[in-house]
Amino acid sequence: MLLDNHGRKINYLRLAVTDRCNLRCFYCMPEEGLDWLSRKELMTYEEMLQSCTLLVKMGIEKIRITGGEPFVRKDIMQFLTALSELEGLKELTITTNGVLTAPHVAELKRIGVTSVNLSLDTLDAGRFFAITKRDEFADVMDTLHQLLKHDIEVKINAVVMDGKNIQDIIPLVQLTRDLPVSVRFIEEMPFNGDGHIYDGLKWDHIRILEEIKSKYPDLQKITDPLYSTAYNYQVPGHKGSVGIIAAYSRTFCGSCNRIRITPEGTLKTCLYDDGALNIKNLMRDGVNEQDMKAILLNAFNNKAKDGWEAEQLRVVRTGVHESMATIGG
Repeated sequence: MLLDNHGRKINYLRLAVTDRCNLRCFYCMPEEGLDWLSRKELMTYEEMLQSCTLLVKMGIEKIRITGGEPFVRKDIMQFLTALSELEGLKELTITTNGVLTAPHVAELKRIGVTSVNLSLDTLDAGRFFAITKRDEFADVMDTLHQLLKHDIEVKINAVVMDGKNIQDIIPLVQLTRDLPVSVRFIEEMPFNGDGHIYDGLKWDHIRILEEIKSKYPDLQKITDPLYSTAYNYQVPGHKGSVGIIAAYSRTFCGSCNRIRITPEGTLKTCLYDDGALNIKNLMRDGVNEQDMKAILLNAFNNKAKDGWEAEQLRVVRTGVHESMATIGG
């Protein structure tokens, strides 16, 4: 069992396989995109598999593949298949924007992917284009239907943005009436990749909940799973559920069980930290497995208490400006 310096179990890795994305959601990156990592700067699939193998041996039980958008990386299904075969890995999940995912859903089911988080901030095609700068709404909805058809658990992630998609909160909740999905509303975060100063949160988890209750006053609190980042609710009679993730307020940090590896190999023990070390560079420098294990354990033993402390300890104090695509969504 892996424990951090605060006695919290670490059993969940979020692995970003690429920083590239085929959408341009304004809250994640500038419309013109980012200075993409070169192929040499990215971790190879072999390096990622080797890292995951070691971490699973150390106690990681769940791996979530993120990006960028995972399915823009060539041969991703071969990597996912190899990952699914790791002895000791109990759960393999994916976060995707759904644009390229539908053709792979049957294979995802076959290799044992248990859950997919689908990024979908609106159910309106026009607002989808305004937010993402791409006309891909139909393909995303096709992915949603394919996931449900193949009985893969679906969590819809919607970032709540003032003046952009507030009118979508209730329609997204209404999806849970007939579909067995979890719709999770996420507080907007400052990871926009363009360097502008984040001017504060307009819609926090409390205000989001109030908005939902204005339409559904009988909304019921349900049990939150262990290590849940969401406060979970259900409208009586609905097949699905609703979650609210206090991503900026960071009220869930006390039960954090996760670590992250970015596309270039940086280990982050908190979303808001600078990064603890670079696994890719250590591997390319020839560090053996035993020494790598000791280095990783040292990083876990220096994990910030919460996201606020991690941000305070950053070397660069001018704000958090990375894109979520470079961190791993």
